[in-house]
Amino acid sequence: MSKIIAARITAMPKNFCDPMPQVFATFEDGTEKKLFEYYPDEISFTPGEFIGLPEEEARALKGKKDRQYLRC
Repeated sequence: MSKIIAARITAMPKNFCDPMPQVFATFEDGTEKKLFEYYPDEISFTPGEFIGLPEEEARALKGKKDRQYLRC
């Protein structure tokens, strides 16, 4: 199972019509994949949170943060 060695997050929206930020991961084999996009007024991420995670765990991080946000 290939792990993430780098991650990047696209720009935060400045206007209502701007696209939501997207999280991209680079894996040990050199491939880059889009993991997900998210609403930055609800949850946030840093690239370092994804380093060392396999793809499934990295994608699950969004759901975990979504659930935490909804419980507050």
